[in-house]
Amino acid sequence: MALGKKRDNPSCESTGFSVEGIYHFLEWLVTALASTLVFIVFIMQVYRIPTGSMADTLKGAHFRLRCEQCGYRYEYDFSPRQYGLGENVIPKRDLPILKECRCPSCGYAYRVWMREKDPRYYRRVYKGDQIFVLKCIYQFREPNRWDVVVFKNPLEPHINYIKRLVGKPGEKVEIIDGDIYINDRIVRKPPSVQEELWMPIYENDYQPARPEEERFNRHSWRQPFENLGPSRWDLGGPGRPFFALEEKGQQVHRIQYNPQIGNDFRAVYAYDPPDFIPNMPICSDLMIRSLPEIDSGSGVGYELGKYGRRYQGWLHGDGRMEILRIESDEKSTLLMSGQAEMKDSFQLEEFRFSHVDHQLILQYGRRQLVYDLGRGADDAGTWRHIQPEAAVLGYGRLRLRHIGLFRDIYYMNTDVSNPRNPILQGGAGNPIVLGEGEFFVCGDNSPYSLDSRWWNKPGRGNHGRTFTQGVVPRDYFVGKAFFVHWPGGDSILPGFIRFVPYVEGMKIIYGGSRDWDKAEAVPADTERKL
Repeated sequence: MALGKKRDNPSCESTGFSVEGIYHFLEWLVTALASTLVFIVFIMQVYRIPTGSMADTLKGAHFRLRCEQCGYRYEYDFSPRQYGLGENVIPKRDLPILKECRCPSCGYAYRVWMREKDPRYYRRVYKGDQIFVLKCIYQFREPNRWDVVVFKNPLEPHINYIKRLVGKPGEKVEIIDGDIYINDRIVRKPPSVQEELWMPIYENDYQPARPEEERFNRHSWRQPFENLGPSRWDLGGPGRPFFALEEKGQQVHRIQYNPQIGNDFRAVYAYDPPDFIPNMPICSDLMIRSLPEIDSGSGVGYELGKYGRRYQGWLHGDGRMEILRIESDEKSTLLMSGQAEMKDSFQLEEFRFSHVDHQLILQYGRRQLVYDLGRGADDAGTWRHIQPEAAVLGYGRLRLRHIGLFRDIYYMNTDVSNPRNPILQGGAGNPIVLGEGEFFVCGDNSPYSLDSRWWNKPGRGNHGRTFTQGVVPRDYFVGKAFFVHWPGGDSILPGFIRFVPYVEGMKIIYGGSRDWDKAEAVPADTERKL
């Protein structure tokens, strides 16, 4: 029988503990704590979004609403001050919404102040999105344009802010008609960022249950797409949210969006109270899309107008894709063409046409045509006072499902709350030139973001040092936001298992890349297979 080493402390043996075991446990605990500290300080940290300055990309405390007419889901800002609560306080009880909000699709006004005492109209307040931030990334590389960055607010360095980076050292930044210009040339958003920033004007899938009510932009609801002239489009109706055309021959039939009936083209956000809607500028960067069922002898197209210039994007039944410019005499000039692979009616592909950042982009499924209109401020046109246009065109036998009209983000360059509309920093005619180690940032919720455009005094540094007004110094960067891991602090499960997050809202937070900046340096008309 083998003999073991005699133990000096039989009491420890009887209870399963030993001095050595306790030591190793404490060693493991200290190592774990130290590793966690290093991870939080140098690698990655979790942040909660407190306000809606980056909505809808990232949401602060908010209500989740569903339009009681058309069923469209959207979020609406929660402001603690309206309820006499402290900053960043999230109440545990349901509250009424104290300001009017408006459906971003059908335009129905939710006049909640009439129902403050009715518990049926109380809503839960959700926390802001919780995100992961890479803290060490900018120690190894420079920030990219369009990154969503966390930084110390130059005016109050003890507070962290989150915005989108638009200007880098050595650049002249100017915001003209909602677009970002660097050194007098428009800069374009990467496709992943652009996709995040499209905002609904109208989605035909969501149609009101009681259209006779006069609260759809202060009138009763009608289909905002209208037949023009001898057009024979069937625009469907309740239970039939699609457009259909049943005609022979090549005659083109046209329906046009009427902003006097539906939501207009103003740069408003469903997330914000509509206090300043009449003062908001018009956004003319638009995108229209649908899922078409198309026969071989038919064709569907979209027309978008900006600054008085009209362009059409066509998909024909044989797969031909065309981008046309419509001249003043109604004749068309072919700008670009390509060939798409057509699917049968059981494999519908999305067909879209956009006029954004001085580009015409026509896409069907994985095939994309991109036509460059030029980078200068006047290359896309100079008549900025002209209302934009959006229309659907077709010939033959067609059926269009999931029709939607969207607008691009519009970076405000004036103060809409001031009748005199002073130009903000970096606005048209008031550009800012960034020095070494200086960056310019803007929030995605442009009218409600306190960012580089609004900072009205120099930034604060240590020992009385100051920074140029309106810039974020390189040393104030904390990291890059890259993933929403707990959307709205909510859960898909009730009660005691609410630690499971609301999976639907989890997403990557897209930014820029050096490869995109290099590609943007050489403009070209391209045909792409995505």
